[in-house]
Amino acid sequence: MEKGSLELNDVTVRFAGDSGDGMQLTGTQFTNTTALAGNDVSTLPDYPAEIRAPIGTTYGVSGFQLHFSNIDIQTPGDSPDVLVAMNPAALKVNLRDLKSGATIIINVNSFDTKNLRLAGYETNPIEDDSLEGYNVVPVPLSNLTSKALEGSGLSAKEIGRSKNFFALGMMYWLYSREVEPTITWIDSKFKGVPLIAEANKKVLMAGYYYGENTELFTTRYYVEPAKLPSGMYRSISGNEATALGFITASVKSGLPLFLGSYPITPASDILHELSKYKNFGVRTFQAEDEIAGITAAIGAAFSGALAITTTSGPGLALKTEAVGLAVMTELPLVIIDVQRGGPSTGLPTKTEQSDLFQAVHGRNGECPVVVIAACTPSDCFNMAIEASRIALKYMVPVILLTDGYLANGSEPWKIPEPDDIPKIDVKFRTDKEGFFPYLRDENLSRPWALPGTPGLEHRIGGLEKANITGNVSYDSENHEFMVRLRAQKVKNVEKDIPDLIVTGDKDADLIIVGWGGTFGAITEAVNRARMTGKKIAQAHFKYISPFPRNTKEVLRNFKKILCPELNLGQLSQLLKSEFLVDVETLNKIQGLPFKSSEIENKIESILGEM
Repeated sequence: MEKGSLELNDVTVRFAGDSGDGMQLTGTQFTNTTALAGNDVSTLPDYPAEIRAPIGTTYGVSGFQLHFSNIDIQTPGDSPDVLVAMNPAALKVNLRDLKSGATIIINVNSFDTKNLRLAGYETNPIEDDSLEGYNVVPVPLSNLTSKALEGSGLSAKEIGRSKNFFALGMMYWLYSREVEPTITWIDSKFKGVPLIAEANKKVLMAGYYYGENTELFTTRYYVEPAKLPSGMYRSISGNEATALGFITASVKSGLPLFLGSYPITPASDILHELSKYKNFGVRTFQAEDEIAGITAAIGAAFSGALAITTTSGPGLALKTEAVGLAVMTELPLVIIDVQRGGPSTGLPTKTEQSDLFQAVHGRNGECPVVVIAACTPSDCFNMAIEASRIALKYMVPVILLTDGYLANGSEPWKIPEPDDIPKIDVKFRTDKEGFFPYLRDENLSRPWALPGTPGLEHRIGGLEKANITGNVSYDSENHEFMVRLRAQKVKNVEKDIPDLIVTGDKDADLIIVGWGGTFGAITEAVNRARMTGKKIAQAHFKYISPFPRNTKEVLRNFKKILCPELNLGQLSQLLKSEFLVDVETLNKIQGLPFKSSEIENKIESILGEM
């Protein structure tokens, strides 16, 4: 039959199935192929919280959502247009998120009595009225995969694992994607097991031609490439961008990069990524615990390396005493906290913004550090470089906050020209004349004297230091002096960071402020509201300790301030206490990022009351 073609501006697709169904791989391949087609892309991988949840249960559902468009987009989409459900549990978990009239492609072979019972269905939703209002496309994915691989020599289990490639091929046909990039990836990934490689390629093409030949699909869709600024792009996740940012900072500063880390979800990928770059002089140390990871990094900083340590919320709590040691010794150190749901071990695979108080205040004594935050996956690259620059210039620990959404999500990243990235100046003390370990420059930074430099032998440690000499001191007045001095050094960083930028309508009565990974949802909500004629301003904080110098001036210029956060209002409380302004909050603590519609609805509510 001859099929029609329809051009779309944007599409949101979600792949969902058991954690063993390869949904993350499927979504990643669809994303990479879509990026190569020139569309703007934003993704939201959603991992199951339980490592070995029973197969077929809702606890073990793994999802991958991607939003692609012919224009610049900010979020992975609020509600999917298409759901590919590999089993009943995947349908049950994701059905509530779909748009009215969305297309649901269902693997009907998995909707047997056992799987329906495991998912909690009393009747088959394909046969009752529960899917009324949706465009349901029943596909015997498992049977078609088995048929395509008859005589392949693979076991039934191995054949079953290939069904995700059938679904991927079918979606490639439906949305006019090229299959060649995935074929190249399969050849590379499975070059050591040619039987598996050939099977996956065969199933991929079988799915593609099934889309062409079946009467289930009457229309094929196409999304034009986005008109992005010219340059070389790649798809990048937040964790990948963070790793590349620190490698770049290492090159630009001329210092070897050292990572002392203990694996923890969702930060572990930074360790994995950096371990690939030994040819750039990167040294990665997987420690036995969080404390060993950070103290090893402090030792590396003492010896002259660009030293970093990675963790997530519970790990940051374990590192707390050692962060105090870095503050007392005044060594440059970057602590990356990829936030996840808490408290305790919390929700390891889910996102949250609830570590802000811990980052700003979570240490014993008066113990200030610099706190900055990335706002998009690609911005993790920029902020990794910025964290390194500040730490090295001011001889101070810097906490860089990202979150699970940014870390695992991906987007197109325009690769910068190396010469456009400024050099990071590093000055080691070499002159022994008049040297003391706690002398100060104009920034209040102490000298960085490498161990083994003749005449610059010195001792540092966790006990309070005497001003200038660095000797251990229990003098009460000296302690207050040093506490205030360390606080002032962090305060001085405000002279070296950009002002808070206000976008949108600067004469509006309402400003939406945020920080971290809420940037995309806030931006999309503000843009939509302004397109309907509403006057709204927006400002996003990337520097939190200290705040930009013009923060008070910006905030007091608006009648209403709204602060959406994935916590119970931590930034809003910091703004209230420091600048004495009233801040209205919008809080979400569900392990998921904001939908732009949630913020847009709150904007409507506030403006309706003004």
